[in-house]
Amino acid sequence: MKSVAIPWEGGTVTGRLAPASDPGTPGVLLAHGAGTNQDHAMMVVLRDGIASAGFPTLTFNYPYAEAGKKRPDAPKRLLACHSAAADWFRAEVSPQMVMAGRSMGGRMASMLAADGEPCAGLILFSYPLHPAGRPEKLRKDHLPQIKVPVLSIVGTRDALASPELYDEWVRSLPNFTTIDIEDGDHSYRVRKASGRSSEQALNEVVEAAAGWLRHLR
Repeated sequence: MKSVAIPWEGGTVTGRLAPASDPGTPGVLLAHGAGTNQDHAMMVVLRDGIASAGFPTLTFNYPYAEAGKKRPDAPKRLLACHSAAADWFRAEVSPQMVMAGRSMGGRMASMLAADGEPCAGLILFSYPLHPAGRPEKLRKDHLPQIKVPVLSIVGTRDALASPELYDEWVRSLPNFTTIDIEDGDHSYRVRKASGRSSEQALNEVVEAAAGWLRHLR
């Protein structure tokens, strides 16, 4: 694991790069969710798992996380930092970059992709289609503008992506591939009745992402 400093217009944020043995593979820029940082347990599993599958993976802190705060920055600030991290990644790691993100980080990545940020593809881990308990506030309008291949991995019990709304607005998009994590919630946690552990469910997520990346090459 290599710690790096990523400059952006508001200063510098920390990144953690998990290298891969094959320099010819596409790299993954992985953004964290709201209220956490790049060292959140799930982020570490995703980053290290994808890198172990052969794809160099970089996480980074958004400015609020770098400052040790829990409340996310305004979207404009998040997007500026995220775009700067993408520039750094293409210059220092691999010109063939897949943007990925967990929840809010995936939303920011999708907004950048919709606006034309150069990338080979997009992976959305638990895309927050709407706030919990507020299905009327859909975050969908920019999704049809994304032109690159997209993998969306969603839990079937995700409170931020009701199945009916997800099927209507996301699953049917032509360049989207959806993988359902049966019984998974927004963090891919599953109940004992599912017959497997939450750790096993998260491993399913990593394997799905790695398999899609291999197909993208």
